[in-house]
Amino acid sequence: METLQKEQNELQELIIARQKLETQFQENKIVQEELKKTTDESNIYKLTGGVLLPVEKNEAEINVDKRLEFIKEEIEKCEKNIQNKQTSLEKLKNELLSHQQS
Repeated sequence: METLQKEQNELQELIIARQKLETQFQENKIVQEELKKTTDESNIYKLTGGVLLPVEKNEAEINVDKRLEFIKEEIEKCEKNIQNKQTSLEKLKNELLSHQQS
């Protein structure tokens, strides 16, 4: 039973991590959309250590695109981990059930 609880907690942590990644992904998609609305002459700033620093539009777009790709890869990894954990949890539940029935 203790192992089952541990597995369930780990699954919950993975789900929370997945939700955080999805939030970051959506926030960066919004930034990407806002950058598309700007012109090459627009002033764009990046928050770095509490200081707003000017950045070229092209550089900002590249950074956001890279962030989106990285987050997307992390979401995929997290989803695989969730699936693996769910499979492991199902096996554990079945083992517990079979022990209780015998």
